[in-house]
Amino acid sequence: MTESFVEIGKIVAPQGLKGELRVYPNSDFPERFLQPGQRWLLHPGDHQPRPITLLKGRYLDGKGLYIVQLENITDRDQAETLRDCKLMVPASDRLPLEEGEFHVADLIGLGVFDQTNQTLVGEVINVLTAGNDLLEVKRSQSANAEKTKTALIPFVKAIVPVVDLKQGRIEITPPNGLLD
Repeated sequence: MTESFVEIGKIVAPQGLKGELRVYPNSDFPERFLQPGQRWLLHPGDHQPRPITLLKGRYLDGKGLYIVQLENITDRDQAETLRDCKLMVPASDRLPLEEGEFHVADLIGLGVFDQTNQTLVGEVINVLTAGNDLLEVKRSQSANAEKTKTALIPFVKAIVPVVDLKQGRIEITPPNGLLD
């Protein structure tokens, strides 16, 4: 059986001349980039990640990026070959969450319904990080064709009161104009 993996970040560029890499995080857990240990690397176009060892990491203030050093990557040319690779961990290594917190991967694909009339608004296709997280929702075909094809919904309790992972649905109470 093939183990499933969760993306924790994407390598966006080399850093310096000694093989360090800039990683844009897709995880709220800094230890994924700071604590040495095994991670997995998924090259673009590959279907199965390969194990790699994280030697060290640090946060780059003001950039929202981590700088990491991976085993056997010792110069800029080697680092450049890893551009656009994804850093992964096994899904079984997920860290526990607090009440009301969710893994991004669990939200992708959930149906979004208007709580007042239970009509399907669309499906979550991404979670964007801004001041508050935003659910990017692909509008359903039943929505008015003149409306936008995607909607950005602030992921706050007042607008998203129900997230039911078992039922595969999110219920929203959109303020006037949010879905227009």
